[in-house]
Amino acid sequence: MVVKKMRGLSGRQKLASARLASFKAEFFKALANPLRIRILDQLRMHELTVSEIRDQLEVELPNVSQQLAILKSKNLVVARKQGNNIYYSCVDPTVFKLLDVAKQIFNNHLVDIQEALRQL
Repeated sequence: MVVKKMRGLSGRQKLASARLASFKAEFFKALANPLRIRILDQLRMHELTVSEIRDQLEVELPNVSQQLAILKSKNLVVARKQGNNIYYSCVDPTVFKLLDVAKQIFNNHLVDIQEALRQL
């Protein structure tokens, strides 16, 4: 059915669809790292400095900085300088809804796996 829908699209629509798919893939690549997800989870309630994130996650500062740079390059976090500190916050809190939905999907899969194991 998807193939039939694609056949009916104009060249411009196909290009737009391909670009959107590419954008989505790049967006999900930004979330494809456990430390980046943990950083975003830390930024749910309020902005934090790199040092605060490092302390809360117990990760080396260069690792936190590297992952924040990737999140920033993908427009998922923004930095704000105040004095000697740089504060990071999530650009769009909707990303937390996405992470919550993903968590629910994973939990559902775990329940299915547990049920399959019980039946063995």
